[in-house]
Amino acid sequence: MNRTARLYALVEELRAAVPRSLTVAVLAARFEVHTRTVQRDLQALMEAGVPVRSTPGRGGGWSIDPAMSLPPIRFTAAEASALAVALAAADASAPYAGAARTAAQKLAASLTGPASVAAQELAARIVTLPSPTDSMLRAAVDAAVEQALTTNTVLRLSYIDAAGRESDRVVEPAGLLTANGRWYLVAWCRTRRAGRGFRLDRIAAAASTGEQAQPHDLTELLLGSAAAGAVQPTALAALAPVPEKRKAPPR
Repeated sequence: MNRTARLYALVEELRAAVPRSLTVAVLAARFEVHTRTVQRDLQALMEAGVPVRSTPGRGGGWSIDPAMSLPPIRFTAAEASALAVALAAADASAPYAGAARTAAQKLAASLTGPASVAAQELAARIVTLPSPTDSMLRAAVDAAVEQALTTNTVLRLSYIDAAGRESDRVVEPAGLLTANGRWYLVAWCRTRRAGRGFRLDRIAAAASTGEQAQPHDLTELLLGSAAAGAVQPTALAALAPVPEKRKAPPR
């Protein structure tokens, strides 16, 4: 995570904790940086006019003006339970798993009343069996893929196919596909000069080239493949951009 992204994330972390304060040690552990780095970042936020403040002494820490916090979201008990299950499904092998964890923290901070009780009770009854993978290597690959999708940049992959053969690929990311519990990066493969799906757990290494990728239509890349009938999950329909209305041609 670069410094600009970390500064923004620090503000969001403090907002999610309102009215509590967070210590520098907790923030450093959250972002996996040294405490001195967090201190410098918090000082930079103060100098930029962001209303962060420190409370000295036992039980003190850093907080942000409550006016910058979001109002409580009025979830029903059923909605809160559904979100708890969805967040639980975003395990370490899922894309944006780290962001899902921070989203869960913000969700917990926003819940009140019966919704909070329902989510807590359900969360206590959900367990997972972690996959025996190299977590540090997996985290590096996932971070590279997520960054490439967010910034639309070209990726260089080391990929292992179903037969165990490893190959180097240069790809232009188009989107993500989930099927049968697996996640795939759908991209235009420059090496094969065609659209391809790369199973995330088979990507042995990934690194950004820094080059801006050409835009590719996800649906078009899936044409002719086993995933040609893939559709957007209904739960994400509300997040989809509203298509622009075409202007009528002049008469």
